[in-house]
Amino acid sequence: MTVLRTLEMSLDRAEFLRLLPAAAPGGFTRTEGPDGSTVLVRREGTALFRIRLAPLPPLCLGALTLARQRVELALEGPPPAAAEAMLDAFLKHYQRAGG
Repeated sequence: MTVLRTLEMSLDRAEFLRLLPAAAPGGFTRTEGPDGSTVLVRREGTALFRIRLAPLPPLCLGALTLARQRVELALEGPPPAAAEAMLDAFLKHYQRAGG
């Protein structure tokens, strides 16, 4: 399986999981890794969607400390263009406005 996207997100695992149902409706099978990672897998027909969350050291900005996760998103089954569109839609649910 090819990882289509790997990114770092400034949020903790609980917040990622809370937002997941809106970003990707449907149930995921959850597995905890020995390294503290979480792997979420959902099969939909012939498509397989896999998310791997791995904790990163917090980001410290003065008195502000932000939790961080490495997020690896992989989608297998749809044509590449469709997979990219699905991942773009998924990631829009995690975007935040700043200012």
